[in-house]
Amino acid sequence: MSAAKTKAQTLINENPVVVFSKSYCPYCTASKKLLSDQGATFHALELDLEKDGSAIQDALQEITSQRTVPNIFIKQKHIGGNSDLQAIKGDLPRLLKDAGAL
Repeated sequence: MSAAKTKAQTLINENPVVVFSKSYCPYCTASKKLLSDQGATFHALELDLEKDGSAIQDALQEITSQRTVPNIFIKQKHIGGNSDLQAIKGDLPRLLKDAGAL
């Protein structure tokens, strides 16, 4: 397993909520705002600010078949991107509570 894939998988495994993001991405900002508004504790990794960000994004594509950001995980389950997160907004409080992120 590549170092980038190991890093991504470790973040997914060790955090109740992970948002793989880019600092300039408006969809990423919307996802992080929704999670913050829900009171969620989450780990955001800004791929454009990481030395190995491109490699991590490649690894995420291997893991999820999704290359775009945001790439969101709750309780190690791949949620998808911003539109996927917005689509489950009504279930989010329960999911976040189950994940221990509230």
